[in-house]
Amino acid sequence: MSEVITVILVVIISILLIIFFYYVPFMLWINAQVSGVRISLVQLFLMRIRKVPPTKIVNCMIEAHKAGLQDVKRDGLEAHYLAGGHIERVVHALVSANKASISLSFQMATAIDLAGRDVFEAVQMSVNPKVIDTPPVTAVAKDGIQLIAKARVTVRANIRQLVGGAGEDTVLARVGEGIVSSIGSAESHKQVLENPDSISKLVLSKGLDAGTAFEILSIDIADIDVGKNIGAQLQMDQADADKNIAQAKAEERRAMAIANEQEMKAKAQEARAKVIEAEALVPQAMAEAFRNGNLGIMDYYRMQNVQADTKMREAIATPVASTPKKKI
Repeated sequence: MSEVITVILVVIISILLIIFFYYVPFMLWINAQVSGVRISLVQLFLMRIRKVPPTKIVNCMIEAHKAGLQDVKRDGLEAHYLAGGHIERVVHALVSANKASISLSFQMATAIDLAGRDVFEAVQMSVNPKVIDTPPVTAVAKDGIQLIAKARVTVRANIRQLVGGAGEDTVLARVGEGIVSSIGSAESHKQVLENPDSISKLVLSKGLDAGTAFEILSIDIADIDVGKNIGAQLQMDQADADKNIAQAKAEERRAMAIANEQEMKAKAQEARAKVIEAEALVPQAMAEAFRNGNLGIMDYYRMQNVQADTKMREAIATPVASTPKKKI
């Protein structure tokens, strides 16, 4: 029975010791003291209560102390961790900036980190500039020849503009716009092919890195290809459009002429119908004249004779088509 009680007491003491050393990291405190970082066991205990990992805080403080950084404090690290920041990345960036003689304060580093940018990568880019390849940029010179250019932009991170500054996409867009403007202002595509450095000089003179998180160091034209003859293509398209317009106008005039012809034919048919209608009334008028005594028999015969005489003269005046003689 006593052995069981002993085992239970050992288990309880072990659990209590584990809980104690979890909330009071004694070995971590010794590590901090040996490294020269002054921090108390109470502060480490309160970190556990605040759900802040003491190991991360102490390791960051040791790294900053060994690098000679004086503005990295425990309260600042805890506040940055609770705000959702990456304290290891911030301390790494501060150490790298200090070794490279780059002015970077703890407040600026934490602000850059909370802004969503990788502050350690930004410091590395300040020391080692980054080369960005632009996508193919298509532009047309004044002579109508299309050119396709590719450029390499060497940029360096601007620490002061990382918070609120534009990113790589803005830099690429501005460089592309500058290349299009430079090629478009050239009188001939041959001038651009002969002096591709003129594009770089013109683009660099425009200060395209203003308001961005980068500083443009150089713009180098990697490749220029000759594309289509856009000027000739546009002229051909314009000629086709003019031809289509002329054909449409001619078709319109033809349709109007056909409509006028149909209208004249309709009017002629209407006139003939009126003549036939009038001729149909002549016998009725003659019959009425006979009944009223306004027309006599002799008058009627004289009118018939005049009509017969008129028809005979018309027949004599009309030439008769000669029939070809048959060969025997």
